[in-house]
Amino acid sequence: MIQSLTLTDFRSYASATLPVPAGPVVLYGPNGAGKTNLLEALSLFTPGRGLRAATAVEMGRREPGEAGGRAWAVALTLDAGDGDEVRLGTGVQAAGAARRIVRIDGETAQPGRLLDYLRPVWATPEQDRLFSDARAGRLKFFDRLVFAAVPDHAAVVAGYEKALRERLRLLTDGAEGREADPLWLDALELRLGEAGARAATARAAALTGLQAGIDARGDRPFPQADLGLTGEAETMAAAGADEDSIAAAIREGLVRSRARDAAAGRSLFGPHRSDLTALHREKNRPAAEGSSGEQKALVLNLILAQITRLRTVSAVPPVLLLDEAPAHLDARRRAALFEEIVALGLQAFLTGTEADLFTDLTGHAAFVKVETGGFG
Repeated sequence: MIQSLTLTDFRSYASATLPVPAGPVVLYGPNGAGKTNLLEALSLFTPGRGLRAATAVEMGRREPGEAGGRAWAVALTLDAGDGDEVRLGTGVQAAGAARRIVRIDGETAQPGRLLDYLRPVWATPEQDRLFSDARAGRLKFFDRLVFAAVPDHAAVVAGYEKALRERLRLLTDGAEGREADPLWLDALELRLGEAGARAATARAAALTGLQAGIDARGDRPFPQADLGLTGEAETMAAAGADEDSIAAAIREGLVRSRARDAAAGRSLFGPHRSDLTALHREKNRPAAEGSSGEQKALVLNLILAQITRLRTVSAVPPVLLLDEAPAHLDARRRAALFEEIVALGLQAFLTGTEADLFTDLTGHAAFVKVETGGFG
């Protein structure tokens, strides 16, 4: 359980410490006060760039007239049980550094180790149109849900994307008159097949678990969705194909698409082209056709199903981050969301401009007024 969050030269905070009680925490205050910055800091305790997908350079605090951000750090103190504490930290040691470091109890560690201590899950206003926005954003959203339960998935996807970039460089060099090395192409496509098969298998398993979680939630105020994954590799995995067969199919497809990819200057085949789909079950129509409110409700139901799934596959506690939680939700769904958070016993952080939006959490949550650079 998180006991405190400390920020140093992070975004709008010069230096601040937020004591964190058990249960939900409501962060309220005017736009621009720094509420989302707090959620972003918490979201950095997982592999990746966090809920804003920002670079390390962008996170450093800037005074007027400063050309770049300062060196910054965020730290958590966790209750590890039996009176023990664990300190997690991340940040950059020098202004302008592009790569952030992770420390656990003062020792440098790989980012993947953070998932041994907590599993942040978040929803932001940008996801209110998740199903009608660009496909790539949906796949990244879904991959985060996958690696929250299967930490290796993040490294597998990163390895796949690195090999994909190298393959495309070879192909575009060939298109410009410099002959691509066929042996190196074969080697890259072998790596892509293996990594793509692992990623597709993990995605298919996660989809099954999330769908079961949504179905188990029954007729709640949040609409149910029938989820799907497009893509040849994911379809094979869902049908029970083994990883070797999926890898072979990916390699064959990449060989077939070499000329087309070289001409297009982008990779048009592979698991990176897969997509998450959702059908609004009650209305029997694609989620992409729904309003922002309907899409947000579908995403929240998916997030709550993810929380349930994480609790079944890992003893590491999930932490829920909801930015502008009440936006686009009517009073009935807002109350239902808060009721479920309390019932699940979650450590959750919710932001909004007015404390009155969270009246249903009175007596169940700590309320913290966020002011520019600090707390009221």
